[in-house]
Amino acid sequence: MSYALYTVDAFAAKPFSGNPAAVCLLPEAAPADWMQSVANEIHLSETAFLVPGDDSFGLRWFTPKIEVDLCGHATLASAHVLWETGTVPAADSLLFATRSGLLGAEQNGEWIRLDFPGDPPHECEPPSGFEQALGGRVSWFGRGKDYEFVEVATEAELRGLRPDFRALKELVPVGVCVTALPDSGPYDFMSRFFAPGAGIDEDPVTGSAHCSLAPYWSERTGKSKLLGYQASARGGTVRVSLVGDRVAIEGQALTVTRGELL
Repeated sequence: MSYALYTVDAFAAKPFSGNPAAVCLLPEAAPADWMQSVANEIHLSETAFLVPGDDSFGLRWFTPKIEVDLCGHATLASAHVLWETGTVPAADSLLFATRSGLLGAEQNGEWIRLDFPGDPPHECEPPSGFEQALGGRVSWFGRGKDYEFVEVATEAELRGLRPDFRALKELVPVGVCVTALPDSGPYDFMSRFFAPGAGIDEDPVTGSAHCSLAPYWSERTGKSKLLGYQASARGGTVRVSLVGDRVAIEGQALTVTRGELL
């Protein structure tokens, strides 16, 4: 049996930017160890597996090393594939049943809007040796549900970070979101995301991190709608807005490859 397999650049307006995710359409649930092996074979930051249900699609995400509870860019990629292939009519909204509950997706012009849970980070002390491992000075340190959260003083410091990934992996179980205010517009905040514990030294664009970035910067700027830029080598633009205790995350996506998993 073969399965449809797609590679999608998520949070991208042009090819070879944003964050590539693989999307695999399955007729029924598959064993977790098989999905993990497929994700390791494909070796992108995330591979998404979709299984149709009565009112929603089952959705699971795997890095090359682990299964994760929440992934933004692979959810965006999954929604894009379902609409682009005609599996779901373009006018219909989507629901995904995941380890983080039900997640929604709908089209908003050329953008896709995701409905994700908010995850405001809580301030705490960084572990000993963290600044040395990160390669920069910490202005604010906290934790969200799944990863550490750091603000640095300037955009230049953010862009200039060169972490010691081996040391960072010892201090941070999964990953760390690092953020700063930009020097100038149009963005309201900038970020980078390092996840050596998940087998990804630097993630190009991390949708789930915006569950923390949105409430953090909304509180500091007084804005409920913000525009963010993840300053990785590939780069990606993310629109966010607060909706109660949820975060609307918007991005663009395009299919780069179509094929079969044999």
